[in-house]
This record gives sequence, structure tokens and C-alpha cells, in this order.
Amino acid sequence: MKLKMIIGGLAAAVVVLTGGYDRLRDYVEQWTGDRFLPEATNGQVFGSSPSSGTEDMEPGLPELVRERNSQVIRHTGYTVSYNAETKIPNWVAWTLTPERFEETVSRYDKFLPDPEVAHPVTTEDYKRSGYDRGHLCPAADNKWDEQAMRESFYMTNVCPQDHNLNRGDWKELEEACRDWTMENGRLYVVAGPVLYRGQHRHIGQSRVTVPEAFYKVVFCPEPLKAIGFIYKNKSGNRPLDAYVNSVDEVERITGIDFFPSLPDSVEEAVEAVYDLEEWQMPER
Repeated sequence: MKLKMIIGGLAAAVVVLTGGYDRLRDYVEQWTGDRFLPEATNGQVFGSSPSSGTEDMEPGLPELVRERNSQVIRHTGYTVSYNAETKIPNWVAWTLTPERFEETVSRYDKFLPDPEVAHPVTTEDYKRSGYDRGHLCPAADNKWDEQAMRESFYMTNVCPQDHNLNRGDWKELEEACRDWTMENGRLYVVAGPVLYRGQHRHIGQSRVTVPEAFYKVVFCPEPLKAIGFIYKNKSGNRPLDAYVNSVDEVERITGIDFFPSLPDSVEEAVEAVYDLEEWQMPER
């Protein structure tokens, strides 16, 4: 998707300045993004993997195609692009593996300001707002490590979220991702808020922006596939297929290139199509 998104807004200028489309394509293909997460100290996340096929593909950290404020922070269990203007993340990215679910660290359950942020949001900003402190990288995805669990409660990993969405349909998607991990192996996940143009509601003294919707995209390197979801920030009781989208569509809505380090041929193939049946959805 990255070439389509870059060319959509910049092609004319870039072609003139650099000498043509071929040079643009060569530049993009030579560029490689960072890992989704820093190397895990306990070896549970990035152990050795087979070099054949697509199993060892890493999609890189998401790229913001539309310019906005961003402070990229790496924590034990996830990486976040935090927006100091909106007071919520642009995106949160993390990796899921079956090994992560072998440990059962207790839920921390105390929200904390992120020490890496100069003027952090606190839990006081959410009090009496009518919104939950909705995790993007779920606490249940971080039971493999005490530090990861604690850091999942940083306010940089949180957005104002409708209570029923947080405890209902969004939670079901989180559970489905864990089931898919056990079925397929390693997954890469990115989640974040959707802010449509116009006026936004704010809460708290810090004026935390309330998203109009939320997205989540999932990439599976083996078997090769990807899928996206968009959820309006309101109550609902709908099946998973009511929210499903292609990754291309989520990228168009958000202005984010989610998997920039994938080869273009792979990225274009998996991001344009989606099929819930390929994910062997569990019965609920």
C-alpha cells in the first residue's frame, strides 16, 4: 500500500524532483523500517525462526503518511506513536506469539502516566467523562511479563472509549486475535483511533480527544494474510463481519502505512483483499 499512498499525494512533485517513477520505486524498495518491538530480553518474542517462506517476515513500524504530531515510544510489550496534540496515540503496534500466552502474570489494573511523555495524561482526565480508559494493546496480551503488564496500563496506550464497546464487541476482537495466534502462530497487530476531519469532543483538564472510531489491522506472515477492522466509538452488539475491512481501506481512512517493510508484491497482495473464513474464526 505504501507506493499507492505516497504516489497519491506526492507523485507529481517527486517525479519532477527525482527524475521519474523508477527512482521513486527504487528508493521505497530499498528503505526498511524498524522492528515492531525492541528485542525481548527473555527471548520469548524474537527467537530464531526458519529462513524459508514468509515466516520470518517483519512488517516494520507503521508510517504516518498524513503529517501529524508523533513521539515514538518503545515499551516492553508494544511500541506507540503518541500524539501530544490529541493526547492519544496515533497507533500502537505489538506482536503476538503462542508463547506469550504460556505465562499468567496477574493483571496490574492501575492506570499510570507514561514517564516518557513530557506532559502526560492522567487517569483524572477520564473521571466522570462517560468514557472508559480503553486499552489499544490489551492487558491480556501482556501476561507474559510483569513489566509488560504494568506498561500496558500507561495512558499512552489508552483512548476514551464507549463503555459497551470496550466491554463488548472490541473485547471480542481482542479475544479473536488471541485465538488466531494460537491457530496460526505469530501475528503483528496495530490498533489506534480514527479522527475524522472537523470538530472533536474533548475530556478532562488535558483536553483528551475523543475518537469517532477505532481501527485494528492484523498481519499473519505464515500463512500469508492480513485483515482490518473499523469500529465506531459507540455501543453495539454486532458480529465481527460487520466491522471487517481490507487493510487498504483502513490505510485510506487513517492515513497510515501499517506494514511498510513488506515487499511491495506481498503488501499489495495481502492488503487489498480480506476473507474472515481464512482466519478460521472460533465459535462464540
